Amino acid sequence: MDRRNNRRDAEGWSVVTANRLLDGRIVWLDAQGKWQLTISHAHLFLNDGMEDVLRNQNARAAVDEVVGIYGVQVEQTPHGPCPRTARERIRAAGPSVHAEFTPLWQPAPAAVSGS
Repeated sequence: MDRRNNRRDAEGWSVVTANRLLDGRIVWLDAQGKWQLTISHAHLFLNDGMEDVLRNQNARAAVDEVVGIYGVQVEQTPHGPCPRTARERIRAAGPSVHAEFTPLWQPAPAAVSGS
């Protein structure tokens, strides 16, 4: 079971996220099974199939060098997937620190809309 999101709607969409072992960065699973740095590249999975997706990705975690794999419910928007919870919108937008203290490798924050 997806411990982080055990109240997933029966219908709707989710994306898969994790943290990269090398540097702790938040990553998102794309349609080719590769981990990307932005949620805009994340593949949308139907909620009713997420348990199988997560089971498969957790089995690959060591090979992919990621930890903490879980699903995030999203809404489809014209700008891409938008997480339904404030916590995940913050994670998707990047660090919530002043730009002066943001690591140089961090992409510029993207505007993340949501309810």
